Amino acid sequence: MTDNLTAKQRRECMAAVKAEDTSPEIAVRRLVHSLGYRYRLHDCSLPGKPDLVFPRHKKIIFVHGCFWHMHSCRQGKNAPGSNIEYWERKRTRNRERDGQQVSALIQRGWKVLIIWECWLKTPGQITAKLQQFLRPKGSRPPPD
Repeated sequence: MTDNLTAKQRRECMAAVKAEDTSPEIAVRRLVHSLGYRYRLHDCSLPGKPDLVFPRHKKIIFVHGCFWHMHSCRQGKNAPGSNIEYWERKRTRNRERDGQQVSALIQRGWKVLIIWECWLKTPGQITAKLQQFLRPKGSRPPPD
């Protein structure tokens, strides 16, 4: 199957795909803020330019789109029907780069959490996961 867009149209279409301030990222930022945490955005001095950075806690959150980062969910396993080799290479490279960046951050002493886009369908679970990750070391969870 061939692409129904010209090269210029495809380039414009791909340029419109956002790397920052995506709706899943904004949803996670709202949740984290509602839990009382403050953070920095997209610190370019760190590997991978993490979505949310908590310098005082030395913790980082990445918000990954399931398709682009090849999550194991249905959406992440969904492969394009055209230009298959190109997309497979691109998505595989994204995944490899993610692993390298997380390893580099861990070596620098950071704790890393990856939030997948599909997880946002269950806000209660994602909130619990965020609370557990962001809780200061040695503190106890709040009583029920």
